Amino acid sequence: MKVGLFSFHNFSRPGGVKTHILGLFEEFKKNKIEVKIVAPRRSIFEKYGKEIILLGTSLEIHFGGGESDFDIVFNPFSITKVLKEENFDVLHFHNLIFPAALQILTSPLSQKPLKILTFHSNLERSKFLEKFPIAISILNKVLNWKIDGLICVSNFLLKFFEDYKGPKIVIPNGIEIEKYEKSEPIKKFKDGKINILFVGRLEERKGFIFLLEAFEILKEKHKNIRLIVVGTGEKEKEYKEMVRQKRLSEIYFEGQKSDEEVRRFFKTCDIFVAPSIYGESFGIVLLEAMASKKPVVAFDIAGYNEVLTGRGREFLAKPKDSKDLAKKIEILIENPNLREEMGNWGFEYVQKYSIENVAKKVLDFYQFCQKEKS
Repeated sequence: MKVGLFSFHNFSRPGGVKTHILGLFEEFKKNKIEVKIVAPRRSIFEKYGKEIILLGTSLEIHFGGGESDFDIVFNPFSITKVLKEENFDVLHFHNLIFPAALQILTSPLSQKPLKILTFHSNLERSKFLEKFPIAISILNKVLNWKIDGLICVSNFLLKFFEDYKGPKIVIPNGIEIEKYEKSEPIKKFKDGKINILFVGRLEERKGFIFLLEAFEILKEKHKNIRLIVVGTGEKEKEYKEMVRQKRLSEIYFEGQKSDEEVRRFFKTCDIFVAPSIYGESFGIVLLEAMASKKPVVAFDIAGYNEVLTGRGREFLAKPKDSKDLAKKIEILIENPNLREEMGNWGFEYVQKYSIENVAKKVLDFYQFCQKEKS
């Protein structure tokens, strides 16, 4: 079997879909499955080696409080070339971004392979859907027409696909736990201060403004805390200006980092905070923190509350409530034993999201869908 993992999000920046695809890629190879990744190009300087094929162009767009991709293949013959040369048995799409997705799906060479879609996006509060609610109906028609099996990363995403008639299943995102466990902390931040970490794009839906407000509250009482910010985005200048105006100290904007560097930041922190206010289908950053044995505080939103169950729910704050977020963080600031306890709980809990377990479920679903198609 030869599998093509098709991303419609560019690989030039970190992201949950990218992390998941790379994890599947490595696990499939361990299982002696021939596999390649196909992704759109954002820059002419992108190069990832022979195992990642660049197909089409990804244009950055901003809407609904976040960044997304608009993908198009300007040279349709390149689709034919890739599909003919690679001769995939399975085309596994991760999200569908048009028109590139439709260009690939309608290629004559895409008809024979098994076509699987993993849907990662949370469509709630989508401004596009508010204007064009018929888009969900159209999407389901495309899936019934061209897709042989559907995977959703969270249970609540299934409600968008009630009209899809093919096999469908919930398989969460997975991560390579060992990589996080073995990462080394960053020495310059290991000076006795309590490190609070944010990892993500600096955009509206990621809710960093609420963490900034919570940190300001906490700083009045706790002088030994530090906020480390990993990521960039359209609101970066605005947030930095707020920090300057409020004269807040011990906030470090570290910018965009490589995947390996991000793992080191997770290992460096004492508390990880995910203050997203909407639009999260799953929350792979929560798994990354837990795999690093770190306690997690997050807003109680769809996607996150499917991951943080059991004891993890104790540290879900009311969405958009900076004071409640500060209270949850403060519990961990004041109790180092609890930080360690929750870190250990999270590490044990995250084992079910190991990429080994997830990849096996994906492969089993391939087999089931192939039988249904035959």
